[in-house]
Amino acid sequence: MGIDYYEILDITRSATDAEIKKSYRKLALLYHPDKNDQCLKATEMFMQIAEAYEVLSNQQHKAIYDQFGEEGLKNGIPTKGNEPEPWTKGYVFHGNAKRVFREFFGMDNPFQEFFDRVDGDLSLSFGGLHGRSQKKKDPPIERDLVLTLEEVYHGCLKKMRISRRVMNDDGHTSSIRDKILNITVRKGWLTDTTIVFPNESDQGPNTIPADIIFTLKDHPHERFHRKGHDLYHTATVTLEKALTGCIVDISTLDDRILHIPITDVVKPGYSKVVPGEGMPHADNPDKFGNLIINFEIEFPRTLSPDRRTMVKNCHLSISS
Repeated sequence: MGIDYYEILDITRSATDAEIKKSYRKLALLYHPDKNDQCLKATEMFMQIAEAYEVLSNQQHKAIYDQFGEEGLKNGIPTKGNEPEPWTKGYVFHGNAKRVFREFFGMDNPFQEFFDRVDGDLSLSFGGLHGRSQKKKDPPIERDLVLTLEEVYHGCLKKMRISRRVMNDDGHTSSIRDKILNITVRKGWLTDTTIVFPNESDQGPNTIPADIIFTLKDHPHERFHRKGHDLYHTATVTLEKALTGCIVDISTLDDRILHIPITDVVKPGYSKVVPGEGMPHADNPDKFGNLIINFEIEFPRTLSPDRRTMVKNCHLSISS
């Protein structure tokens, strides 16, 4: 007569796919070896339930079983005349009941999620008679959002593609799908600004998806670095210009050229502050930080005797 998979799952032959899943869920949790202290009888029942579910949840296996029974399912059935093989390949259960369980529930042991301990007994907490579901949320996934100073200065729209596991409509299986997250970068956002996308990570039957958090970081710039709303620029000048003055030309983030006159003597530690030429404020885009110019002085590598004498005479003249 063979194995009756419908009897094992305690369902009728007219059971729908949803009813097959519902029965497997109930029985697999009831007979799971971890719940029954590895009881041999429960383990054997757990194995039979897994095999029955694997057959009846597969439309091809189920169709063969319904028409030809266990013998036809496992030994094969005659194929159509135009097939290369006269018999279909028989079904063989792989024997790994926990693999079936893991693929269905998304984990090896869901009891922490699905059961509450009530008066010393374990009882179903999801849609059941006691307790309530205790889904846990995964820790957030953090990623850097690296932007150029130009992007932060002007503001921009960044599209971030993510791949995540999404539950299918049946509520039990999942698939990998891509999604685009849009980040509207406001002018002047500060370094370490965080953008949070709630519950956008992998979905699972027993967990709340994690948040995805992007943290703004500055891409290294060839002319500037910033601290808060201020921009810093290092200008290199010769010793002569450091002593006598000069004009420093700086190309801004919005493609203007600043001509900054330096009339002071540039000495170590000297800096020039240009008001209003820094980064915009995120809360007030019409307000800007400062541009701060630091200096590196190029000293001559050698001096001829005549130049040494000239420098000495200049020093004596200045001192007097």
